[in-house]
Amino acid sequence: MYSKHFNLNENPFSIAPDPRYLYMSSKHQEALAHLMYGLKTDGGFVLLTGEVGTGKTTVCRCLLEQLPADLNVAFVLNPKLTATELLATVCDELGIDYPPGQNSIKEQVDNINRYLLDAHAAGRKTVLIIDEAQNLAPEVLEQIRLLTNLETDQRKLLQIVMLGQPELRDQLARPELRQLAQRITARYHLGPLGRREVAPYINHRLGVAGYHKKLFPDKVVNRIYRLTKGIPRLINVLCDRTLLGTYVEGREQVDQPTLRKAAREVFGAGGARKGIYKWLVPVLFAISLGLAILFNGGMKKAGDGGSAAEKQAATGAASIAADRPAPVAWPADIPHAKSYGMAFEVLFGSWDRVYRAQADSSPCEQAAGQGLACLDRQGSLGSLRHLDRPAVLKLVDRQGSIFYAPLLKLTERQATLLIDSREVSLSTAALEKQWYGAYTLLWQPPPGYSKPIVPEGDGPEVQWLANAIGKTVRRPPADADLGRLVALYQMGEGLMADGIVGPETLIHLNSSIGHSGPTLVER
Repeated sequence: MYSKHFNLNENPFSIAPDPRYLYMSSKHQEALAHLMYGLKTDGGFVLLTGEVGTGKTTVCRCLLEQLPADLNVAFVLNPKLTATELLATVCDELGIDYPPGQNSIKEQVDNINRYLLDAHAAGRKTVLIIDEAQNLAPEVLEQIRLLTNLETDQRKLLQIVMLGQPELRDQLARPELRQLAQRITARYHLGPLGRREVAPYINHRLGVAGYHKKLFPDKVVNRIYRLTKGIPRLINVLCDRTLLGTYVEGREQVDQPTLRKAAREVFGAGGARKGIYKWLVPVLFAISLGLAILFNGGMKKAGDGGSAAEKQAATGAASIAADRPAPVAWPADIPHAKSYGMAFEVLFGSWDRVYRAQADSSPCEQAAGQGLACLDRQGSLGSLRHLDRPAVLKLVDRQGSIFYAPLLKLTERQATLLIDSREVSLSTAALEKQWYGAYTLLWQPPPGYSKPIVPEGDGPEVQWLANAIGKTVRRPPADADLGRLVALYQMGEGLMADGIVGPETLIHLNSSIGHSGPTLVER
């Protein structure tokens, strides 16, 4: 209803588990890394728990998008089933045919075992993912445990991932389920967002939907955190209702009174129906009187800001007050469009390379021609601190114009940008109010690198990887192959432990062996 008013491509606060909208907070990154690591182990259970609405299912959807092609997946969404019904559901998910009437537990397990053996012979692994696993009855959990007994002499044939609410942990702590609990090879409890993560979360979702202005003021965001306790689903519901109220009132920015009305509707006892009618009546009245003209004017204004931002491709500078930092602003006497080239000139210069802003090639193409590689990502200051490389940030000023600035230094509380040859320091909290998470950094790829390295392969990049891992993993297991050593290194560095070596792992390896180049965090 409000999408046109705010010039949105789609609803940014839908509660559907769309991986495009997954904001990878540090907690979500850790959850995904634990899932990936668990899937690389040989059989057993992987457990992800969290309160309702913290993003467990969305993390799982993100996991599904990153699974290798040689993996067969069965996804059970409704586990309120008997043991027989669950086995039948697994057969249906994996495409296992069975004659009508052949539905005893023994017959279904035999069917699944034959399928798993055939998949193993074809070089494929099989994973069973169960959502809302806290609804599984004890006898069904025991039957699931027995499925992990299906194995060859060398390995387990089935990997099981269970997602559930906190009470699932209590269930698994019961004495009668101790055998299942002992088979959990990786577990993670996903908590809510922290106070400082709520604004980047909201801005990230708005950015995916095509909106790049400041729609939720700081005081409103702080109130949203207090009302929702950082639970993403509640944030989505509250923001959605707040935007509806803002649209009805003909405003272009959320205010505190509208948030209070939305909160009463979402959280207030018996107030939801009243709140809906209170907002819908003015909408219908406005339409009947032809007041949509007013909204079209607001839409045009919002649209003009967005299109100008895309055309400018610019970046921001800053003036900082002693205790209350003002927004980063690009110098008024320099066209915004120049900030993009100026930012990359600084970034390339930090690597002793040259960027030519007027060339026909992109920054990433110019980097490749000078022995470097680009990493374009959507993330947080925490993820940038983790990678520890200077980066160009995409920022937004008060007028909604996009601009770019190089981030050269970063601590827990302070960031340093370079604006028109001038270093500008501001708090990380102030920076996050203008930054939607988009960044580009440069890094040093190994010889022969063109795509993520698979440890089982060959070539100069694999040899480089073996040498680098040999310098970093202390006391490696005697029987560990390169893939397992990579996973161990990734776990130690807080990376996704999938055993596949992409840019993030290579950046960390360069740092570990002393080939980092310029760094972001001062030692």
